[in-house]
Amino acid sequence: MLAAFVATFPTMTALTFALVYSKAGQIATVNYAKGLLFMTPPWIIYVLCLIFLLPRWGFLKSLTVGVLTYMLLAGIISMVMKHLGRG
Repeated sequence: MLAAFVATFPTMTALTFALVYSKAGQIATVNYAKGLLFMTPPWIIYVLCLIFLLPRWGFLKSLTVGVLTYMLLAGIISMVMKHLGRG
């Protein structure tokens, strides 16, 4: 459990927020944060793919399916957001 906590600790996110804020300001940082929230569901499904497929298919196949699923869902979300004029 400690390893999962360390792996999900928001160090990279905090650094990215600071970098975006220092270079582009408040609006860009808020937009980045919103995008991060929209991409959270595909990330959760990616992790679920690993949890459920790893025991059945092994590491490489389950990781491949998880990553491809993430990319597909992230692409769909990006297209929907552009269509709605929010991306």
